[in-house]
Amino acid sequence: MSTKQPKPTFMWEEMTWPELEEYLKIVDTAILPCGAIEQHGPHLPVDIDFFDAKYMAAKVAEACEDPKPLVLPPIPFGVSYHHEDFKGTLSVTNDALSRFVYDLGMSLAKNGIKKIVILNGHGDNAPTLHYAAQMINRDAKIFVCVDTGETSDVALYNLVETPNDIHAGELETSTTLAIRPEVVQMDKAVNQTLQFGSKYLDFDSEHGVNWYVRTNKISESGVMGDATKATAEKGKKMWELMIHHMVSFVESIKNSSLDDLYQKRY
Repeated sequence: MSTKQPKPTFMWEEMTWPELEEYLKIVDTAILPCGAIEQHGPHLPVDIDFFDAKYMAAKVAEACEDPKPLVLPPIPFGVSYHHEDFKGTLSVTNDALSRFVYDLGMSLAKNGIKKIVILNGHGDNAPTLHYAAQMINRDAKIFVCVDTGETSDVALYNLVETPNDIHAGELETSTTLAIRPEVVQMDKAVNQTLQFGSKYLDFDSEHGVNWYVRTNKISESGVMGDATKATAEKGKKMWELMIHHMVSFVESIKNSSLDDLYQKRY
């Protein structure tokens, strides 16, 4: 008879129900990665947002102190209609995604999860995920938040030279070169730096407003940024920053009661 013990894990799908039952007695925090399958220019695969959300969730949980937060299977599809003019993009509606996340959140609450961190790897999912988070909070009365890079954006963009670098450009190409160089076709990387006539339309402006447009109206390649400036060295620094800030945030969530989380009392 084998006496080999199962390898400790924080991945929800890798655990048996008795293991989850025991783990949920000591951990009430779960990370839900949410991505997209969509075009990322001529040089990157269509799985970038899905893969990166999945990768970051696992790395963040791994770096957290014990007991580590649970990590859920990632949601691969997102609201990507604006990329549909480029083949390979698979999009779902805002209604479908919000309903799916809502149902999942309610199910997590029934399991005993009291804090859900939605790790969003695709910026245009954000409005939909915020709506789902509000509805889960309303109906399950648990803590739900959405991070689309807010914990690290200020530090991250100090490493990016390109203005309006929001899709398949310097940032995403660098982060992919750092962990999956074999999937990057740098010989096909292009510079598609965006310039707008108003600071209020700049995606990285402090005064910018949220606005929406089909990608092919502003980029013939699907790239929005300068992919030619990407390096693996930049990407490694970017991952370190993103993981560091997210770990700090998740730890603060995981180690607080709901009462203290909402309003720290001294």
